[in-house]
Amino acid sequence: MTQVTRREIAPEAYERAQTSSEFTDLRKRFRGFAFPMTVVFLVWYLLYVVMSAYATDFMATSVIGNINVGLLFGLLQFVSTFVITTLYVRHANKNTDPIADALRGQLEQDSASGPGLGKGDRRA
Repeated sequence: MTQVTRREIAPEAYERAQTSSEFTDLRKRFRGFAFPMTVVFLVWYLLYVVMSAYATDFMATSVIGNINVGLLFGLLQFVSTFVITTLYVRHANKNTDPIADALRGQLEQDSASGPGLGKGDRRA
């Protein structure tokens, strides 16, 4: 098995990347998805917990046989987790990964062409 040797990238290169417009756009796109989706999930989860504690009659309402509303809401917690994961993967593949890949490629290219970028500076 071939071992990949990675060059150490200088902190200055990371700082340059972090102040770039591409990184700002990447951060904006990530936060634009992650923060609202986190709020939606937490509200959904807390609604389930609060209803379990204070709306016990509603949660105990039978839907089919021994299956009640509380059980369905509990199972929907798992479903919503998978849905959010799927949505995030699609969002990342379309909106953030291409920018992150380009930034990483630029950092690696700068590292390969620049002299003395770090202690681990070695050519493959």
